[in-house]
Amino acid sequence: MFVNSEENQEGLTVTLNAANPVDFRTIYNATMQMLFKISYRIVNDEEAAEDLAHDSLIKANEKGLVFPSVNDAKYWLIRVVKNASLNYIKRKERERKAYEKVLYEDHRKSESGETDLLKKTSMEKAREALKKLPKNLQEVLMLREYGDLNYKEIGKVLGITEGNVKVRVFRAREQLLKLIGEEDVYLSK
Repeated sequence: MFVNSEENQEGLTVTLNAANPVDFRTIYNATMQMLFKISYRIVNDEEAAEDLAHDSLIKANEKGLVFPSVNDAKYWLIRVVKNASLNYIKRKERERKAYEKVLYEDHRKSESGETDLLKKTSMEKAREALKKLPKNLQEVLMLREYGDLNYKEIGKVLGITEGNVKVRVFRAREQLLKLIGEEDVYLSK
Protein backbone atom coordinates (compact mmCIF):
# COMPACT_ATOMS: atom_id res chain seq x y z
CA MET A 1 0.00 0.00 0.00
CA PHE A 2 2.71 2.45 1.01
CA VAL A 3 5.83 2.39 -1.14
CA ASN A 4 8.01 5.31 -0.05
CA SER A 5 10.54 4.49 2.63
CA GLU A 6 13.08 6.22 4.81
CA GLU A 7 16.67 5.19 5.34
CA ASN A 8 18.30 4.71 8.71
CA GLN A 9 21.83 5.82 9.59
CA GLU A 10 23.38 2.80 7.83
CA GLY A 11 21.48 3.58 4.62
CA LEU A 12 19.07 0.64 5.02
CA THR A 13 15.39 1.05 4.25
CA VAL A 14 13.23 1.29 7.37
CA THR A 15 9.55 0.43 7.20
CA LEU A 16 7.04 -0.48 9.86
CA ASN A 17 5.01 -3.63 9.31
CA ALA A 18 1.86 -3.49 11.47
CA ALA A 19 1.75 -7.31 11.49
CA ASN A 20 5.21 -7.50 13.08
CA PRO A 21 4.87 -7.42 16.90
CA VAL A 22 7.89 -5.13 17.40
CA ASP A 23 6.77 -2.67 14.73
CA PHE A 24 3.18 -2.85 15.97
CA ARG A 25 4.35 -1.94 19.50
CA THR A 26 6.22 1.06 18.04
CA ILE A 27 3.12 2.19 16.15
CA TYR A 28 0.90 1.56 19.19
CA ASN A 29 3.14 3.55 21.56
CA ALA A 30 3.41 6.44 19.12
CA THR A 31 -0.30 6.71 18.30
CA MET A 32 -2.63 5.17 20.89
CA GLN A 33 -2.99 8.18 23.17
CA MET A 34 -3.57 10.54 20.26
CA LEU A 35 -6.11 8.18 18.63
CA PHE A 36 -7.99 7.90 21.92
CA LYS A 37 -8.15 11.71 22.27
CA ILE A 38 -9.43 12.14 18.71
CA SER A 39 -12.09 9.49 19.15
CA TYR A 40 -13.09 10.80 22.58
CA ARG A 41 -13.65 14.30 21.19
CA ILE A 42 -16.02 12.85 18.61
CA VAL A 43 -17.94 10.23 20.64
CA ASN A 44 -17.66 11.79 24.12
CA ASP A 45 -17.49 8.34 25.73
CA GLU A 46 -14.22 7.05 27.18
CA GLU A 47 -15.01 3.36 26.81
CA ALA A 48 -16.19 3.70 23.23
CA ALA A 49 -13.23 5.92 22.33
CA GLU A 50 -10.77 3.37 23.71
CA ASP A 51 -12.49 0.55 21.80
CA LEU A 52 -12.49 2.55 18.57
CA ALA A 53 -8.81 3.44 18.93
CA HIS A 54 -7.92 -0.20 19.58
CA ASP A 55 -10.07 -1.34 16.65
CA SER A 56 -8.19 1.04 14.35
CA LEU A 57 -4.85 -0.37 15.44
CA ILE A 58 -6.13 -3.93 15.12
CA LYS A 59 -7.32 -3.16 11.57
CA ALA A 60 -3.80 -2.09 10.59
CA ASN A 61 -2.39 -5.22 12.23
CA GLU A 62 -4.86 -7.61 10.60
CA LYS A 63 -4.31 -6.09 7.17
CA GLY A 64 -0.55 -6.35 7.68
CA LEU A 65 -0.04 -2.81 6.42
CA VAL A 66 3.52 -1.63 5.87
CA PHE A 67 4.15 2.04 6.60
CA PRO A 68 7.26 3.94 5.52
CA SER A 69 7.33 5.82 8.83
CA VAL A 70 5.49 6.30 12.11
CA ASN A 71 4.00 9.51 10.72
CA ASP A 72 2.47 7.66 7.78
CA ALA A 73 0.99 5.12 10.19
CA LYS A 74 -0.29 7.97 12.35
CA TYR A 75 -2.03 9.71 9.44
CA TRP A 76 -3.65 6.49 8.23
CA LEU A 77 -4.82 5.59 11.75
CA ILE A 78 -6.23 9.08 12.33
CA ARG A 79 -8.43 8.70 9.24
CA VAL A 80 -9.55 5.25 10.33
CA VAL A 81 -10.38 6.24 13.92
CA LYS A 82 -12.11 9.43 12.79
CA ASN A 83 -14.33 7.53 10.33
CA ALA A 84 -15.05 4.78 12.87
CA SER A 85 -15.98 7.38 15.49
CA LEU A 86 -18.30 9.22 13.12
CA ASN A 87 -19.95 5.92 12.15
CA TYR A 88 -20.35 5.11 15.84
CA ILE A 89 -22.15 8.43 16.40
CA LYS A 90 -24.45 7.79 13.43
CA ARG A 91 -25.27 4.28 14.68
CA LYS A 92 -26.01 5.56 18.19
CA GLU A 93 -28.32 8.22 16.75
CA ARG A 94 -30.21 5.61 14.71
CA GLU A 95 -30.53 3.43 17.82
CA ARG A 96 -31.80 6.38 19.85
CA LYS A 97 -34.43 7.18 17.22
CA ALA A 98 -35.51 3.54 17.08
CA TYR A 99 -35.88 3.40 20.86
CA GLU A 100 -37.89 6.60 20.88
CA LYS A 101 -40.15 5.28 18.16
CA VAL A 102 -40.79 2.09 20.13
CA LEU A 103 -41.33 3.92 23.41
CA TYR A 104 -43.77 6.45 22.02
CA GLU A 105 -45.58 4.15 19.61
CA ASP A 106 -49.22 3.38 20.29
CA HIS A 107 -49.29 -0.13 21.73
CA ARG A 108 -53.06 -0.29 22.10
CA LYS A 109 -53.54 -2.16 18.84
CA SER A 110 -54.97 -5.58 19.51
CA GLU A 111 -55.87 -8.27 17.09
CA SER A 112 -59.02 -10.31 17.25
CA GLY A 113 -59.09 -14.05 17.80
CA GLU A 114 -60.10 -14.46 14.18
CA THR A 115 -57.00 -12.61 12.98
CA ASP A 116 -54.81 -14.73 15.26
CA LEU A 117 -56.36 -17.92 13.88
CA LEU A 118 -55.87 -16.75 10.29
CA LYS A 119 -52.24 -15.89 11.01
CA LYS A 120 -51.67 -19.28 12.62
CA THR A 121 -53.23 -21.09 9.66
CA SER A 122 -51.21 -18.99 7.25
CA MET A 123 -47.99 -19.72 9.16
CA GLU A 124 -48.68 -23.46 9.01
CA LYS A 125 -49.29 -23.26 5.24
CA ALA A 126 -46.10 -21.24 4.78
CA ARG A 127 -44.03 -23.73 6.78
CA GLU A 128 -45.39 -26.63 4.71
CA ALA A 129 -44.69 -24.73 1.49
CA LEU A 130 -41.20 -23.84 2.76
CA LYS A 131 -40.40 -27.54 3.03
CA LYS A 132 -41.21 -27.92 -0.69
CA LEU A 133 -38.64 -25.32 -1.78
CA PRO A 134 -35.16 -26.32 -3.00
CA LYS A 135 -32.61 -26.62 -0.18
CA ASN A 136 -30.61 -23.50 -1.19
CA LEU A 137 -33.76 -21.34 -1.14
CA GLN A 138 -34.95 -22.86 2.14
CA GLU A 139 -31.64 -22.02 3.82
CA VAL A 140 -31.62 -18.33 2.95
CA LEU A 141 -35.27 -17.81 3.80
CA MET A 142 -34.97 -19.60 7.13
CA LEU A 143 -31.88 -17.58 8.08
CA ARG A 144 -33.60 -14.36 7.00
CA GLU A 145 -37.03 -14.90 8.53
CA TYR A 146 -36.36 -17.13 11.53
CA GLY A 147 -32.73 -16.29 12.26
CA ASP A 148 -33.23 -12.52 11.78
CA LEU A 149 -29.90 -12.32 9.96
CA ASN A 150 -29.20 -9.60 7.42
CA TYR A 151 -28.08 -10.38 3.86
CA LYS A 152 -24.40 -9.86 4.62
CA GLU A 153 -24.51 -12.23 7.61
CA ILE A 154 -26.37 -14.87 5.59
CA GLY A 155 -23.73 -14.59 2.87
CA LYS A 156 -20.97 -15.20 5.39
CA VAL A 157 -22.80 -18.18 6.90
CA LEU A 158 -23.45 -19.82 3.52
CA GLY A 159 -20.23 -18.70 1.83
CA ILE A 160 -22.00 -16.80 -0.96
CA THR A 161 -22.13 -13.15 -1.99
CA GLU A 162 -24.62 -10.69 -0.54
CA GLY A 163 -26.10 -10.21 -4.02
CA ASN A 164 -26.61 -13.94 -4.38
CA VAL A 165 -28.40 -13.98 -1.00
CA LYS A 166 -30.78 -11.23 -2.16
CA VAL A 167 -31.57 -13.13 -5.36
CA ARG A 168 -32.23 -16.36 -3.46
CA VAL A 169 -34.48 -14.64 -0.91
CA PHE A 170 -36.45 -13.00 -3.72
CA ARG A 171 -36.82 -16.31 -5.61
CA ALA A 172 -37.79 -18.17 -2.43
CA ARG A 173 -40.50 -15.64 -1.62
CA GLU A 174 -41.80 -15.76 -5.19
CA GLN A 175 -42.02 -19.56 -5.12
CA LEU A 176 -43.69 -19.51 -1.71
CA LEU A 177 -46.30 -17.11 -3.02
CA LYS A 178 -47.00 -19.43 -5.97
CA LEU A 179 -47.24 -22.47 -3.69
CA ILE A 180 -49.51 -20.78 -1.17
CA GLY A 181 -51.43 -18.44 -3.43
CA GLU A 182 -52.19 -15.83 -0.76
CA GLU A 183 -51.11 -12.25 -0.30
CA ASP A 184 -50.85 -12.22 3.52
CA VAL A 185 -48.31 -14.91 4.30
CA TYR A 186 -46.86 -15.08 7.80
CA LEU A 187 -43.62 -17.02 8.24
CA SER A 188 -43.09 -16.01 11.84
CA LYS A 189 -45.01 -14.19 14.56
